[in-house]
Amino acid sequence: MYLTIEDTIGQTPLVRLQRIPGVANEQRGNLILGKLEGNNPAGSVKDRPAISMIKHAEARGQIKPGDTLIEATSGNTGIALAMAAAMRGYKMVLIMPEHLSIERRQTMRAFGAEIILTPEKGGMEYARDLAEKMRDEGQGVILDQFGNPDNPAAHYQGTGPEIWRDTRGTITHFVSAMGTTGTIMGTGRYLKEQNPSIQIIGAQPEDGSQIPGIRKWPDAYLPAIFERDRVDQILTVSQREAEIMARRMAAEEGIFCGVSAAGALCVALRIAEQVEQATIVFIVCDRGDRYLSTGVFPA
Repeated sequence: MYLTIEDTIGQTPLVRLQRIPGVANEQRGNLILGKLEGNNPAGSVKDRPAISMIKHAEARGQIKPGDTLIEATSGNTGIALAMAAAMRGYKMVLIMPEHLSIERRQTMRAFGAEIILTPEKGGMEYARDLAEKMRDEGQGVILDQFGNPDNPAAHYQGTGPEIWRDTRGTITHFVSAMGTTGTIMGTGRYLKEQNPSIQIIGAQPEDGSQIPGIRKWPDAYLPAIFERDRVDQILTVSQREAEIMARRMAAEEGIFCGVSAAGALCVALRIAEQVEQATIVFIVCDRGDRYLSTGVFPA
């Protein structure tokens, strides 16, 4: 039997960090594990909800190959949807703020997507408003990563069970960056059902920090899929410490990842300072190669 590219989504490695956690953490008996979602075919954790949203919308008769899909994105979901649309025969229109990295735009276009850039000062909020306006004008269908239950369902059905299996049920803490919140909602729900004592911890940027893939939404734009009571703790991380950690992960662990993944590790390490005999899993949500033009990884 031959696999399709779609069949390679999920079942990503869970790897132990060897150097960054340090001797003190090892003496406390803690294990810090990163789930390498950059190993998905389009390079991020968003491959899971992208294919999930398209397949379920097809099953419900909401879309069919040849239709136009519209989505506001800060990058990874757009890349994943562009790949999934190419796989399954859709036209993809992606709306994103103009300041996001050129590598993201190039990758989206490589998959055949049309890109509409919006003003930086309007942020993702403006991009989301424009997507809704285009939909209301009949220009296409929004899958809506922010409000579509098929987003967290992908993690409830895939990411969560994989982590539970690969840690043999020993996980004590789960840490995820919070953007659309689909990863933390779906994975956290599954893990809590297996063991209610598992702590679900979200990472958000400090005020004034801009970390691609992590957001602190205004109340009016809070993702509809987000349920605050499913998250035990939310910790903030600065742009500077996340960027430094991204460089350390590459140089010290051989894990080339994006800044939001590094921010999640910063939070995981903070948790590790307070506990003993813990198994802490964090999501390495994408790869570092889509951030090369941002200056995070100097030449």
